[in-house]
Amino acid sequence: MTDPAADLALANRILSRENVMDAFGHISCRHPDDPGRFLISTALPPIVVRESDIIEYTMDGAPAQPTDKPLYSEAVIHSEIYKARPDVHAVCHHHAPAILPFCVSGTPLRPIFQTAASMGDNIPFWDSQDDFGDTNLLLTTSEHGASLARALGSNWMVLMRRHGATVVGRTVRETVFRAMHSTANAAAQLQATLLGHVDVLTAGEVTMAGGIGKGAVDRNWAYAVARLQQTER
Repeated sequence: MTDPAADLALANRILSRENVMDAFGHISCRHPDDPGRFLISTALPPIVVRESDIIEYTMDGAPAQPTDKPLYSEAVIHSEIYKARPDVHAVCHHHAPAILPFCVSGTPLRPIFQTAASMGDNIPFWDSQDDFGDTNLLLTTSEHGASLARALGSNWMVLMRRHGATVVGRTVRETVFRAMHSTANAAAQLQATLLGHVDVLTAGEVTMAGGIGKGAVDRNWAYAVARLQQTER
């Protein structure tokens, strides 16, 4: 049985190592013993997060216990998705450079290779302008988070115009898999566009290839942990 805090700390550092998160971005998991709470790190660059940095949050998007440590301003992204999606047990918000061209152009992100089918056939867009007009582009209120959760709907990923992406999953390791391979897909799709043609997966192919088996998730996790360890020695 995995330790959720240990996995969450590793996930932060893995996603930084894999160029999904940089100084910003965050990943959380639903509390294993209390589905009305979730775990997330204090506000740190993901590359430095350790187990001791993981704290509990309530579904109000606030720490369960008072703390003087810095906190992420966008915790409502996580709390509102957990409230809307009982099947979701991990949430990652990031601003990967490979994803951003799709966020600012409105070009649909489509799965173009097998492992990227895990992101699903439909990647919706969310635009803060639709509900809130001009903002500082941060999601800091429950209304912001709920609006994003509605746009996500039953999907595994949502693009946020002029901002980044939010990816969800049934476990931390599955969410890391989906975040890594959807980011790689974005980079490959952009490169293929420069060649003049992009051959996307059919809806049937996405359905058949998109279910991430435990073996694939575990192999991806072992690969990502090994790559991380190379930089932490």
